[in-house]
Amino acid sequence: MAEPQLTEPRAKPNRRAERRAAQSPTVKLARLSSLTGILFAVLFVVALVLVHTTPTLSASDADITAFYNSSSTALVTVGLYLIPIGGIAFLWHAHATRLLIKSRTPSPSAIPDGLQLVSGILFVVLLFAGTASAGAVALLKDLTNAPLPSPDFVRGMLAVGYGMVFIYSLRGAGMYVLTTTTLFRQAGIMPKWLALASYLLAAFLLLSTLMHPAAMLLFPAWVIIAGLAVFIRAGRVAEPPPSERQASERQSA
Repeated sequence: MAEPQLTEPRAKPNRRAERRAAQSPTVKLARLSSLTGILFAVLFVVALVLVHTTPTLSASDADITAFYNSSSTALVTVGLYLIPIGGIAFLWHAHATRLLIKSRTPSPSAIPDGLQLVSGILFVVLLFAGTASAGAVALLKDLTNAPLPSPDFVRGMLAVGYGMVFIYSLRGAGMYVLTTTTLFRQAGIMPKWLALASYLLAAFLLLSTLMHPAAMLLFPAWVIIAGLAVFIRAGRVAEPPPSERQASERQSA
């Protein structure tokens, strides 16, 4: 009679480790791009709304004087402190997005790739300068005991801020939408309907003459929608074979 063979008990599979191993770099980068995009959008919207509590360019001298003699300037100051944090979150998002694109296309088209980088930096720099100008007098009032400048000077500072944000920085945002959409389409991780909507938005941001936060708020809305759509699609689209990826990397080196 044959003796029963002893078998070693099988180790329980570590499902969490298996899921991590099965998760592709594209999905990880898509998640990081989406999360940092949401963080940027939240900070940006809150900060822009707070900074925009300053008087408008058409406000009377009496309204400007009354505003800067009130406690409402504290909201502007809080917004000024939030803007750089939002800008850093955007740079984080933009870099994660570029890594995501290069995980799919190691050799992206040179022109949109370079313009995407420059336009993202341009958007942040002009946003910083514009909001600093628009909120400078509120910061002066809240942090010092210096006498307030004349309403004409305040209106001039606001005009500089409005110009930098709603004319120059908005164009940088439009170019970022345009180039990022092109690169996403080349990588095959943005649906056609969203690409079409993105190109229309880019045209609006590049040509808009509105001096209202609603125009600027379209950009963070796009960042959230595009990030979520790309994250969902990234898990469904197969990555290029390693051999093709390595060949592309050798060609680009």
